[in-house]
Amino acid sequence: MAEVKGLNYMTELYEDIFSRIPLDCTKKALEIGIGMGQATKPILDTGCSVLAVEQDEKMAAICEEAFADAPAFSVVRSKFEDFEGEAESFDLVYSASAFHEVDQAAGYTKAFALLKSGGIFARFSNHTMREIARPSVSAALQKLYSIYLPRTGTPRPYKEAQAQKRAELALKYGFTDVSAKRYYRTRTYTADEFLAYLATDADHLTLSETKRAAFFNEIRKTLLRYGDKVTLYDTVDLQIAKKP
Repeated sequence: MAEVKGLNYMTELYEDIFSRIPLDCTKKALEIGIGMGQATKPILDTGCSVLAVEQDEKMAAICEEAFADAPAFSVVRSKFEDFEGEAESFDLVYSASAFHEVDQAAGYTKAFALLKSGGIFARFSNHTMREIARPSVSAALQKLYSIYLPRTGTPRPYKEAQAQKRAELALKYGFTDVSAKRYYRTRTYTADEFLAYLATDADHLTLSETKRAAFFNEIRKTLLRYGDKVTLYDTVDLQIAKKP
């Protein structure tokens, strides 16, 4: 199995998922919006099979190559709302930094239908603040994002109440035993390291090559003016819900 480039999720998050649904070669998981595949390997490493539903052809092809030697892995090219899977056939349905793009009612309803009784739905995502300790650097980078990638918005702290409110959404669609948890980490990169990381990020990959090159050049120049480093502060949230 090839190394998956980009930002991966912390071990503790997977341990919390596995405590709710132990996985092995007898289990089946469905991943909603695999992106670059950063969330997939720990699931496959349990022996569990993974079927990924990914609407972006480029992302799907990247993951097929990355997991080419994993026979328990496959990709369906589809929006999750349009995916036609067998009812009550999965032990785990999960989504990493992608479920916000799915229609809420359709997404939760379909996840519930696809899960076996006792199965688990896990939704997690990464929320990043840039340069909390250096507001001038944060402002300079945000100005560039407002020009080149405005749809990402302005980064804001992700609070406990937000995570709990997101977890409780599942109750509306028949799930029970909901829980929410947050995890934290800090990352520091040089300009070139930061750009290498951004080159694996799905939002940045939506830009044309010309626009992305110009954007990355401006980021590099900005960071070089500020000591050739950038510090990121991550809050990763996890919501888990059970199908009765």
